[in-house]
Amino acid sequence: MSKRLKELHEEITQTLNGVVESPRREAELMLMAYLGKDQLYFITHQDEMIDENSPELLEWIEKRSCNVPLEYLTNRVSFYSREFYIDEGALIPRPETEHLIDEVLACTAADEAITVVEVGVGSGIISIMLALHLPNARFIAVDISPRALAVARRNIELFGLSDRIELREGDLLSCVSEKIDLLVSNPPYIAQDAPLESNLSYEPQNALFGGEIGDEIIRRLMDEVYVRHIPLFVCEMGYDQRIKVQEYLKPFSVQSLEFYKDLASFDRGFVLKAIHE
Repeated sequence: MSKRLKELHEEITQTLNGVVESPRREAELMLMAYLGKDQLYFITHQDEMIDENSPELLEWIEKRSCNVPLEYLTNRVSFYSREFYIDEGALIPRPETEHLIDEVLACTAADEAITVVEVGVGSGIISIMLALHLPNARFIAVDISPRALAVARRNIELFGLSDRIELREGDLLSCVSEKIDLLVSNPPYIAQDAPLESNLSYEPQNALFGGEIGDEIIRRLMDEVYVRHIPLFVCEMGYDQRIKVQEYLKPFSVQSLEFYKDLASFDRGFVLKAIHE
């Protein structure tokens, strides 16, 4: 049985009402992904007849009603005005991580021939966006999860960057022996006992939880900055971890430590320029 696109849109909206924050918009995105069309097509083809009993579409509606993230259903995620592949093997990129890209670019010359290491590459979006903006930089992207590396590899190939971004499997910097000019990371930073929204239960837990307190991995990375003599470290963090970062760095020689905020004015990360004696 078929229905007009506008009618099907309304039905899916009602199904998702009370389940997701923006049911009408998500219903629109779901139908656009299902049809393989853009928003202009969606707007101008409201009377097109659509098979409402499509097994794929019915499965998407059912799973989204159970809080499975839409990005995992459509295997699409938007980040920094680009579209990437995503599946359950990697954390879904958040808009606030775009600020991390901005901070790195603000303190790095576009033509610098530097070695950039990303810890916790996930879907690969950070290294990919930085590689597009820093054409002379070499990238080493590390993750402990083979499933995340598979997602990253797919995106890196999609953007034609396989020759510039090298993927390695390992814990933090255990698999990197090269001199590092810039360390960048969006590490897990949620405390182990922190309550999570229901949709987060579908995302890889090792990409969310940073330890019992939450900042353990950030501390380990800051240790690596000084052990490995890394001059620049840009890192995302939890909104309540600023004081913890400041306290932890007190014994170390710091040229500068600057924190940046997200669009909601929450502390979201920091830029550490270290002094190595």
